[in-house]
Formats: sequence, structure tokens, C-alpha cells
Amino acid sequence: MAVAPLRALVDAGYDVAAVVTRVDKRRGRGGATQPSPVKAAAAEFGIPVLHRVDELLALDPPVELGVVVAFGQLIKPHVLERVAMVNIHFSLLPRWRGAAPVERALLAGDAVTGTCLMQLEVGLDTGAVYDRVEVPIAERMTAVELREALVAAGTEQLLRVLDRGLVDPVPQDGEATYAAKIDPSELRIDWSRPTAELDRLVRLGGAWTMFRDRRIKLLDAAPGPAVGEQAGVLGAGPTPTVATIDGSLTMVRVQPEGKAPMDAAAWWNGARPAGERLT
Repeated sequence: MAVAPLRALVDAGYDVAAVVTRVDKRRGRGGATQPSPVKAAAAEFGIPVLHRVDELLALDPPVELGVVVAFGQLIKPHVLERVAMVNIHFSLLPRWRGAAPVERALLAGDAVTGTCLMQLEVGLDTGAVYDRVEVPIAERMTAVELREALVAAGTEQLLRVLDRGLVDPVPQDGEATYAAKIDPSELRIDWSRPTAELDRLVRLGGAWTMFRDRRIKLLDAAPGPAVGEQAGVLGAGPTPTVATIDGSLTMVRVQPEGKAPMDAAAWWNGARPAGERLT
């Protein structure tokens, strides 16, 4: 989510002194390390990369402004005292302060979310706001699509505000809600929940259920009417449909445990699960 703002700043002619991002992670069976996407982008531009925010304080000339995007860590007071920072936060603050604002807005069924360019301070997403942009959450929008829309809106917002100058931020107003990180247990499908909730969970990404004592991920599904079965029971028809408490979900794409993603129809034809229950 930080790559597009970085590219936009460079393309607009801003002097980016450094990029701060996490250390390279080990991925795959070979144990090779891979840089974060924003580190890879920085390398393209020849921008120095740091792995500790404190290292900014040693740069010469001093950094005039820090732009924080999806950093995932609180920045300590002694750094904020010396470097002014703004944060592109992907919600309409004070709603959804915290680690997972995009995911929580989608799960809650919010019709609108947005981006705030805020003044960074010690508190968790409590800073005054320079600019707000609303982004509608379209019907059946996925988390991936929503992130893309928010990054585009936040990138345009950042350049617009920097071009006009950082003046007169407005304190946040209203009741705060908190966007806790998504726990893996929240991604398990509870078939006793309403269809609309389950549809949002699938669109979030990573939703899973149990079938014949093995995990199966539901990668894509379409909500539909009741099919005359108890919640969690797979219908007897020719399409891979599972009953919910107030309707149904037709499976579109699945990933059985230990296998690659596949069309749900292919899984259905092979497993022949009609009448069985997902748990």
C-alpha cells in the first residue's frame, strides 16, 4: 500500500531522502529472503533504505517531513519531536483507528469509508486531520478491490495536500471505533450467521470451513436464496451451494487443504458432497 504513494512523490519531483521499511523476510522452502514491495520500489529509484525509524535522525540534511503509509508500528515520541510526520490512514477517522481499518469497514458492512491525511502523534491514530476523502464500498467489493481504491484516493490526496501546504489540521470529532487486527479464528465460517455477513467474510479473503475433517478455503462465493436445508448443509442440486441461516452461498472458487485453488464445480464433481455438512 506504500508503493503507489512513493512512486507518486518521486514522479512529482519531491526529494525522498530515505525509505523506512521492515527487514527482508525469508520466504519459500529455500529460505531466500525477499524485500518488502516498498523496498524494491526504493531500489528502482536509488533511494536509501533504512530498517529503523531512529536512523532518520542521523540523516544530513535533516528530514523535513515523514510520510507514513501502512507502517504497522507506533513511532516513538523522541522521533516525532524532531521529524514532523503525516499518515495516510485508510478510514474516516475517528472510525476504525488501528491496524485493520480496511478489513473492519468491509466486515461491518459500511457503505462508505475513505482516507484521512492526518498529523502523526503519539496516540493511536488520534492526530488532527488535514484532509478527508470518502470512498464508497461498492456492492460485493472485495478487500483487494477496496484497498486498491483507497490507495488511489490516498495517493492523490497526499500530493494535493502537499502541493497546497500543510495548514490548519482539524481535530477528529465523533465516536472512535477500533480496528483490531484480524485474528485467524475470525476467518472460520459460522454457518449459523446471516448470508450477508458470510458473503462479506468471503470477500475479505481467507475464509475457511471444515469438510470431511479437513480445511477448505472459500475463495469466492455468491449469495442466494434459501435452499431448504439446515445451515451448513450442501444442497442436492447440480451446483455447489451451501445453506445458511437465512439463505445460501453458491461456491465459485475453493481451495481444499493441500491442493491448489480450483473452480468449485470441479471440486463438487469430484467430491460429490451433496447432503453433507460443512462445519
